[in-house]
Amino acid sequence: MASSRHFRVITTFIRPTTSSLRVQRSLVAHNARRFLSTTPALRDSRNFAPQTTIFRDVEPLRDFRRAALLNNRTIGLVPTMGALHEGHLSLVRQAAAENTDVFVTIYVNPTQFGLHEDLASYPKTWETDLRMLHTLDRELASVEGAGRVTAVFAPTTKTMYPTLPPDSSIPGVGSFIEMRPLGQLLEGASRPVFFRGVATVCMKLFNICQPERVYFGQKDIQQTVVIRRLVKDFHLPIDVKIVPTSREPDGLALSSRNVYLGTRRRTVGIVLNQALRKAEAQYKARNRTRGDILWPASDHADQTKMAQDALEPHERARFEVDYLSLADPETMEELDEVDPARGAILSGAVKMLPVEEGGPSEDLGVGGGQIPVMAIT
Repeated sequence: MASSRHFRVITTFIRPTTSSLRVQRSLVAHNARRFLSTTPALRDSRNFAPQTTIFRDVEPLRDFRRAALLNNRTIGLVPTMGALHEGHLSLVRQAAAENTDVFVTIYVNPTQFGLHEDLASYPKTWETDLRMLHTLDRELASVEGAGRVTAVFAPTTKTMYPTLPPDSSIPGVGSFIEMRPLGQLLEGASRPVFFRGVATVCMKLFNICQPERVYFGQKDIQQTVVIRRLVKDFHLPIDVKIVPTSREPDGLALSSRNVYLGTRRRTVGIVLNQALRKAEAQYKARNRTRGDILWPASDHADQTKMAQDALEPHERARFEVDYLSLADPETMEELDEVDPARGAILSGAVKMLPVEEGGPSEDLGVGGGQIPVMAIT
């Protein structure tokens, strides 16, 4: 395991042609309860009144959920760790398109952070988060047929872990859910407690909120595979919805941790997205073997790394490639060749190293460029 305070893997899909990789089902209208139109019928928003209630404890939220059930209302759950951005809001919009009520959870879960990761410094922007949700709820109030953000669940750690304090050690003390070997592959190999923490906290949130549907971003693709396995193996009556990744114009995926990057590392950080797009192009050109698909991605990462290493310390943004993966869409085990009928997941991890020398007026990001962070695809 890395000794850095933060070591996170962000994954992405190759987007297949119709007859190729089944890496992700798009959300389509005939599977949804209802969708926000691109030209929606507008409601009069002059009488807008916030409908969002903030809950800190389990029982009041369960009472709220029970009342919604009795009134034939449906719940779409959007679990977050706060520090909201447009990617999170896209999940809320999708949930509002398919449900009468949207529950947003804001909780920084300790058990998915390793002992030397960035739990203490993880960005916390509570007031800004609430303003963003309030603004979005006003937007939803003006759209005919859209659901509303009716609940924000922001529990304490004592509420989420009522018996014992959360433990991120191995094997650890407490009540955990693990997916083996799925949770030990790829990101799980570098962060051995991460998916244990994710599965455990999601099971808790699903039990507390009891949603009909739950919404996750495609960006964290291995996490979505873990959640689907959790729902299937434990017979949870929940539909898992995966929403496409929200990106900057240059392809950088939106992430709460982007605040760590600063200008220099952010510019180089798109190397992973660029590399995976090259691999995607190989698949679209009808290549099916592992070597044929991945070699352009590896070559691009290697060339970019050598170019950065050749620069002076005050200019460069150094990084390490943790892995490039072509994996089975259900098990995340590596493939030598892709079966188009079954599909595959293309993913990768690039760790941006601390800045060696910063300029006097340079934007180094939160933490002064010293917090290692994964390049966001």
